[in-house]
Amino acid sequence: MSSARAESRARADRGLKRPAVEFDAFASSYNEHLNHSVRISGDTSDYFAAYKAAFIARKIAPKGGKLLDYGCGIGLLAGHLNRRFPKVQIDGFDISQDSVSQIDKRLGQQGVFTSDSNVAGHSYDVIVLANVLHHVKPANRGNLLVDIRSRLAENGKLVIFEHNPVNPLTRWAVSQCVFDEDAILLTSRELLRDLRSARLRVVARDFVVFFPRYLAWLRSFEPLLRWCPLGAQYAVIAGRGSD
Repeated sequence: MSSARAESRARADRGLKRPAVEFDAFASSYNEHLNHSVRISGDTSDYFAAYKAAFIARKIAPKGGKLLDYGCGIGLLAGHLNRRFPKVQIDGFDISQDSVSQIDKRLGQQGVFTSDSNVAGHSYDVIVLANVLHHVKPANRGNLLVDIRSRLAENGKLVIFEHNPVNPLTRWAVSQCVFDEDAILLTSRELLRDLRSARLRVVARDFVVFFPRYLAWLRSFEPLLRWCPLGAQYAVIAGRGSD
């Protein structure tokens, strides 16, 4: 590992509750662990990745340009984003090199996937931060958001998905996930505060994921419940504020 890359990973480690090497240890069994933790919903990790891609398609629907999946893991969400937005360059960054190495090679042919923050690009039209912040020390979340803001294009949008600590089933699912043992969940109000501190302008906040698989026939109504603070997760869209 080069000295620049080692320093990049060291900086990431200082911001995380758990060192990067520990995330590497989960890479080969990521899906298995995640599917186990969400089993109460009756769905799989792939369903939730597809759900997030569908949300982005509904709320933003990028037609071209570049999108960065920040905290891309093994590329579950990136794969769905690529299928939804074939004309958008999908890039990914994750501190776990072992996770990045498992990403579908076809994704790597159309974008850049890296564990080196020095390689992760700038001027993105969309940046997605999906269930990442609860792994970051609260004191370091502001610095991370400032860094992400610097990677946005002038009119770019940041989309953040996070677990909703108000929902008891969400707390149970997090307690069942081995790589969430370090998690410090944050409320949507805390996230809005951190975004404003990082000079990011909040565009929308939606509560999402209300119905388990056995109530799937009700899922088409979920957009109407975006105001209800009982969703299993929430999503926030933000843009660059004034410089």
